[in-house]
Amino acid sequence: MTGDDDANGRDDEVRGPRRVPGPRAAADDFDLGAVPTAPGPTAPAPALSHRVLKALLGAWALAACSAEETEAVEAHLTECAACADEALRLRDAVGLLHTDRSLDLDPLLRSRVLESCLSRRPARIPVPSWAVPYDAETARLDALLRDIGSSEWHAPVRLRWFEGERQVNRKTTVAGVIGHLMTVDGLVSTALGLDDPAAGGRRGSDTAPGSELPLSPTLRTETYWSAARRPATRAVREPWRDQSHALIRTVSFAGRGAAELSVSYGDFALPLQDALLDRAFECWVHGGDIADAVDYPYEAPSAAHLHRMIDLAARLLPAALAGRRRAGLAAPARHLVRAGSPGRSLHLEIEGSGGGNWYIALDSPAALGSPDHAVAQVALDGTEFCRLVAGHVSPVDAAAGQEGDREAIRDVLFAAASLSRL
Repeated sequence: MTGDDDANGRDDEVRGPRRVPGPRAAADDFDLGAVPTAPGPTAPAPALSHRVLKALLGAWALAACSAEETEAVEAHLTECAACADEALRLRDAVGLLHTDRSLDLDPLLRSRVLESCLSRRPARIPVPSWAVPYDAETARLDALLRDIGSSEWHAPVRLRWFEGERQVNRKTTVAGVIGHLMTVDGLVSTALGLDDPAAGGRRGSDTAPGSELPLSPTLRTETYWSAARRPATRAVREPWRDQSHALIRTVSFAGRGAAELSVSYGDFALPLQDALLDRAFECWVHGGDIADAVDYPYEAPSAAHLHRMIDLAARLLPAALAGRRRAGLAAPARHLVRAGSPGRSLHLEIEGSGGGNWYIALDSPAALGSPDHAVAQVALDGTEFCRLVAGHVSPVDAAAGQEGDREAIRDVLFAAASLSRL
């Protein structure tokens, strides 16, 4: 055995099993005066343990491993399912660090996360299904408000709705819109026995002077805006969001008993279930108004929620049509029938997301819409129909497919627009 062979044998004994190399040392850390010994033959690298390979997954995901380490890790991933799952998650996380992707979150991310969480651990006090659209729309609007800057709270917003035969509008700001939503939500708060933040947190303060009737949404909003000492700011977001949380929490704990309550809007009332659906609809509509003002992407509600909103509007149409008839704004009834009996109807066909078929009674709100008695048909896209109901598009300009009795079609389209309000 030569001296070199003897030295190599001693080197193998001292070195032992190979370790994962640590960070490289700087050049200053070496003694430049020392003479390095000639390396001996390279010994085959021993297999790395599971613990070491798992510790290398982060570096592997960042492509920071050496060629030998990369080969060892990837060979291990074909044999270890746990490490393969972890490696996939790390690679996805690294993908989020790339700057060439959109930073806008998927609008369905919240629902998917909640669905995943609830599938693992159901909520002890679940939100009633009829309150879920309101929960979703307030959360979506709140996410928009979190993203905008302080100056954008004062961006001008023009609210539009129909009165009689004409479209009217009112100019306010982003903060003013949130104040309006909070003010009208106060009607639901009062029905549930909660404080009304728009009235200074006092119960029962939503009545007009000298009247026992609740203020109408328009009058409540105008009163709130005119009473403000200075223009609303982003400070309005917190009481509005606290109020929406309180409403959802209260109806969840109240259970079935809450569904029997009625919410008064002054000259009409809605069951609590419909009132929260109405609030979800208005939250979405005004969220779109705000998004347009600050140039922010804002999608329509999910198909299931949009279907419920369309269904509410369709159920309100016969009463709205009767109200316009009493005001002389619609053609007189032609064939009166007993309450609950099928009568002359219009087939409302809603296409696209949230769509379906509804039959609107034309001559009496107590009549039953029937396909056998349909005298006209209107086909509209779901979002376009909601824009009509919100007063954002004129009945004359609504992109509708129309067939049959023209008078009935005109009356129903104008009745749909009359459902809008401030």
